[in-house]
Amino acid sequence: MKKFVAGTIMFALLIALPLAAKAEVSVSIGIGIPAPVVFAAPPQVVVLPDTNNVYVVPYIEFDLFFWNGWWWRPWEGGWYRSRYYDQGWVVYRSVPRFYYDVDPHWRTHYRDHNWYGHPWSYQPIPYQNLQKSWKTWQNNRYWERQKSWNVQNYQPRPQQQRQQLRDTRRMDYQQRPEVQRYQQLNRQDQQKQRNQQLKKQAQPYQQQRPNQVQQQMRVPPQQNQQKQYPPGQVQKKQQQGGQVQPVQPPGQIQQGQPHGQQMQHQGQRPQEKGQNQKSAPPHSQGGQRGDDGDHRR
Repeated sequence: MKKFVAGTIMFALLIALPLAAKAEVSVSIGIGIPAPVVFAAPPQVVVLPDTNNVYVVPYIEFDLFFWNGWWWRPWEGGWYRSRYYDQGWVVYRSVPRFYYDVDPHWRTHYRDHNWYGHPWSYQPIPYQNLQKSWKTWQNNRYWERQKSWNVQNYQPRPQQQRQQLRDTRRMDYQQRPEVQRYQQLNRQDQQKQRNQQLKKQAQPYQQQRPNQVQQQMRVPPQQNQQKQYPPGQVQKKQQQGGQVQPVQPPGQIQQGQPHGQQMQHQGQRPQEKGQNQKSAPPHSQGGQRGDDGDHRR
């Protein structure tokens, strides 16, 4: 029974919705970005004269444009865009460049079917046709060169006049109170984000222990300090080939040296043939050891 009642209610809603719904939009104001927009059906658009393929939804209360593959919406002094006409709005930090070509009185011209003294026979463009052909129309400048934006006997304005209109509209736009308020909030928000980023970068240094900070502040030892030799070796401060060479203490025989060189290094002269092989007492050698290791007689 409950399923039957629920099905009946759903069926009644499906019938009543198309009859009650017009091509209107219901918008609930949110904070930060516009709330999703609810359409009864995909919107139809018209192309605006004197623009480079800028389309607008003309039968709603707020401005909703389509240009260059995006849906654009001004809201509370800021700009937002989305790939969808009814959701997914994200902040756009500047004014889109097409906007200063849009005539601020286009709604009046749309209502009167007249564009500056010329009949404007605009034709609503279905959503499906827009999605299918907008890129081709834009590349070929179809509406300007072939259709004259559906304005009878209308010639596009000269480039110099277009630029003057852009400059005038830019100044008027910047003087709007909601635009100035939004720009001020935008600057404050950007400054807040920078401060948060700087604070986040400083947190790892503040969380380190004091001994870790002192350890990082120590100066690393120089790489050119003298090599520390193990005990038992004598350091001889004699520069040979750019390095300090260790000297073996007396009595230690270095491998790979001739017998005569080993004895000279030990402070003894090799015995000549025929002499007694017994070692003489130290005082009989008749020499003193110099500071440089040689024997002086």
